[in-house]
Amino acid sequence: MAVLFASDVHLSAQRPVQVERFLSFLAGPCRSANAVYLLGDLFDEWLGDDDDRDPHPRVLAALAQLTRAGVPVSIVHGNHDFLSGEEFVRRSGCRILDQPTLVHVHGTPVVLLHGDQLCTRDENYQRWRTIFMNPANQREFLNLDFATRIARAAALRHESAQFTRLMPDDIMDVTESAVLEVLRSNNARHMVHGNTHRPHVHHVDVDGEAGLRVVLGDWYVDDMVVMWDDLGPHLVSAQELQS
Repeated sequence: MAVLFASDVHLSAQRPVQVERFLSFLAGPCRSANAVYLLGDLFDEWLGDDDDRDPHPRVLAALAQLTRAGVPVSIVHGNHDFLSGEEFVRRSGCRILDQPTLVHVHGTPVVLLHGDQLCTRDENYQRWRTIFMNPANQREFLNLDFATRIARAAALRHESAQFTRLMPDDIMDVTESAVLEVLRSNNARHMVHGNTHRPHVHHVDVDGEAGLRVVLGDWYVDDMVVMWDDLGPHLVSAQELQS
């Protein structure tokens, strides 16, 4: 049996095809997995555990069915859904992991994280991340009424889009030094992350030892996931796993 990883699904009511694909993924391939890891940006916008806009309730119900069936599902926060908290856990049955976190996949130590913290050359984003990952700032935001939260989030996304449009692609990718720092601090050689939307299995050298940096795809066009079995990690389509 394999361990499955997905990231950057970006579920929203505006993308109903992807919602149905993900629900089928949970009800199909995930049911026979050893474990499922969702590495951030499951939702395109999650503004607190009271955010019951479609498709959020349907997705949480599907996750709950999966976890009640005995499949452990763990998530990490992405930059679009970092406000998921205790009520999300209660309703879905998922476990929220710290970042980075070290897990063992078929006996192999693997570091998991969303990946945005590895993009250290994007200094504007890192300043934003420091502000919004601050628990006090998150509490202040969550104390706003929901309509105000929606308006604030829309303004921030517009501002972010303006910066991103002018940013060279390489600045928004990970930096090698940040990758190596995280691997060394966790005494590991292998990593799985998302965020960059550039699926690939990279070979890395960690102080003379061979390792892998596995980058998950997004679900905007494809539905790329990682299946890690006894032979190692494989990038595959979620639909392919159902065939």
